[in-house]
Amino acid sequence: MHLEWFDRVCEELQESLNSICEKYDENGRMSIERGAKHPRLDFFTYSGEEDIDYFCTLFFDPYNEEFYIQTIDPEYGLTSKVVLEDIDDIMDAVHESFHEYIEADFIETDDSGYIMDDEEETDEIYFEEIDVEWETPEVTAYYDEDEVEISYQFGVVGETGDGVLKRTNRIWTEDDDLIKDESHFIFSKDEASTIIAMIASHMDSLAPLDEGEV
Repeated sequence: MHLEWFDRVCEELQESLNSICEKYDENGRMSIERGAKHPRLDFFTYSGEEDIDYFCTLFFDPYNEEFYIQTIDPEYGLTSKVVLEDIDDIMDAVHESFHEYIEADFIETDDSGYIMDDEEETDEIYFEEIDVEWETPEVTAYYDEDEVEISYQFGVVGETGDGVLKRTNRIWTEDDDLIKDESHFIFSKDEASTIIAMIASHMDSLAPLDEGEV
């Protein structure tokens, strides 16, 4: 795995992000997960032990040596990939994500005092509206003590019969703060058989997460 470009960008981001704007300097934080098969940078705001809000995740593909971000269409649950060509594109993506987060038009506070931004609210409302019946408990797929945990849960959409796969990432920072983010993948029965066949036929090509630094 070639991580020279990843390490160079991480170093430059740590030196340069605080100069993006005054608001980021006051609130923005970054954590590095180098050991995953696709190393990642998580960006979040931190205002107390339990007040950690994720606003951007930047992934690195070590085989193609490229950075990318993923976005989810809240209406259809589809994930798209946007490749970032250079450090300027990376800085712009983080900066734009940060301002989308802090400048959300609608901010809602529930009875417990937790503040939800538009992206979180849209995602929660969407999955409440489609009535997912979770068929399995949350199953841990990967765990590195005090570092990262990745879990999955499978459910079925009551109205359409489509499958839903929920992926939950839990990351512990060097300060023992917990960062959690979720993504969802929706698929039909016909798609499921194709996905299973494709994965099964290429299992030997995949590397375990704990070999991410090899």
